[in-house]
Amino acid sequence: MQTIVCMKWGTRYPADYVNRLWSMIKRNTVRPTRLVCFTEDADGIDPAVSVFPLPPITIPERVAWKPWRKISLWQAPLADLEGDVLFVDLDVVITGPLDDFFDYAPGRFCIAENWTQLGQGIGNTSVYRWTVGTNTQIYDDFVRDPDAKIDTHTISQRYVSAAADDMTYWPAEWCVSFKHTLLPRWPLNFFKDVPLPAGTRIVAFTGKPDPDEAVIGQWPVKAWWKKAYKHVRPTRWIDENWR
Repeated sequence: MQTIVCMKWGTRYPADYVNRLWSMIKRNTVRPTRLVCFTEDADGIDPAVSVFPLPPITIPERVAWKPWRKISLWQAPLADLEGDVLFVDLDVVITGPLDDFFDYAPGRFCIAENWTQLGQGIGNTSVYRWTVGTNTQIYDDFVRDPDAKIDTHTISQRYVSAAADDMTYWPAEWCVSFKHTLLPRWPLNFFKDVPLPAGTRIVAFTGKPDPDEAVIGQWPVKAWWKKAYKHVRPTRWIDENWR
């Protein structure tokens, strides 16, 4: 049984995001696979998804509901999880097979290379695989002095990348960023559709727009002047995969 993990907290992503993720996983796996969701609110989540409370963590309130909370997954034991586990954020669109994510670089901590910091040794925690019970220093060191870790690294994935042992990256074509890899550069984003390369398996939607916005060509911005360059055309392949 392969295990894929996600986390849901707060109100930004409704239960529908978990259910769509589960649907995408089922369509893109051949082996028996389950989805585990850690959340404080299970209302509306498909009963076929295994739900557990958010793992405990000592964390400053200023980042308690930001990606730093994902550090809690590096503790052991962790619910009923064991062996190799694949984590994926809720704001991804799965467009290709997932089983290979469990076979690639056996025993190593595998992660997407951060698309805006290529060559700098920094992973993006939208998609990563680890073996439960390894790299627990990521959690242990953080809870000993969380403020120091936050002040030093600013962003959680920088801390994870610095603290982890034996980190390697997925093949670049497997995991891509909608905004930083696929979106045509300004001003072409006003005229060209966002492509989906054949080798892509997971598309991460970091920041805005989210999948439900990009699919209809909506990029919400607060500052009016940002509308001059933050633009996306309706993206049909999201509708075909994110369901």
